[in-house]
Amino acid sequence: MTGFSRYAIYFAAGADHALSRFGAELLGYDAYTGDEISFPQDALHVAPDWRDITADPRKYGFHGTLKAPMALAPGKTEAELKAACAAFAGKTRPMPVIRPVVAAISGFLAVIPAEPIDALQQLAADCVRDFDSFRSHLTAEDRVRRKPEKLTERQREYLDRWGYPYVMEEFRFHMTLTGRLDADRREPILEMLRGRFATLDLETLTIDRIAMFRQEDAASRFRIIGEWALTR
Repeated sequence: MTGFSRYAIYFAAGADHALSRFGAELLGYDAYTGDEISFPQDALHVAPDWRDITADPRKYGFHGTLKAPMALAPGKTEAELKAACAAFAGKTRPMPVIRPVVAAISGFLAVIPAEPIDALQQLAADCVRDFDSFRSHLTAEDRVRRKPEKLTERQREYLDRWGYPYVMEEFRFHMTLTGRLDADRREPILEMLRGRFATLDLETLTIDRIAMFRQEDAASRFRIIGEWALTR
């Protein structure tokens, strides 16, 4: 598909946050500025094909999904979605605080919470529900692309209801750093990523904002076009 825009509501740590720099350098792309960034030499040393193994997450920018990418429903506008983001952020809610670690999840490597955080699960569920009126219904092509035959029955239900299978109790917060890796490749790359992450000295991470990302067309990368601090 070409000539369409998609929007997503993600967590991004902030343009000047050390975690954002960490992710952007490893993906070779800064979703705040739209700039290409040179890959770190230690990443290229452990994996000369680093550009290839980070190709998928680079398209989306470094982020944690809250509301998965969606085309806007008929009659809905970007301005209205921005207003909804501001209204959502203005509601008082518990502020999730996680202990971030780098680990494998479903075959790829990501920054994830060391343990489940109820407030984060709730924040994600609220995003799924509150922004769903902006989502265009899945096309048959979109549904096939999600490979429903490989999903559980509950995940298929969520795919059909919310346009994305990994929501509610199926949601696992993650900020992706690589594509899926064969098991024999993961360990040295994981060791390198953990070493880089340790230099951030980031013992806790507050999920304190939402960001709107926009993809101009199927060939484009997602770019941050708005950011709103959550209200404590």
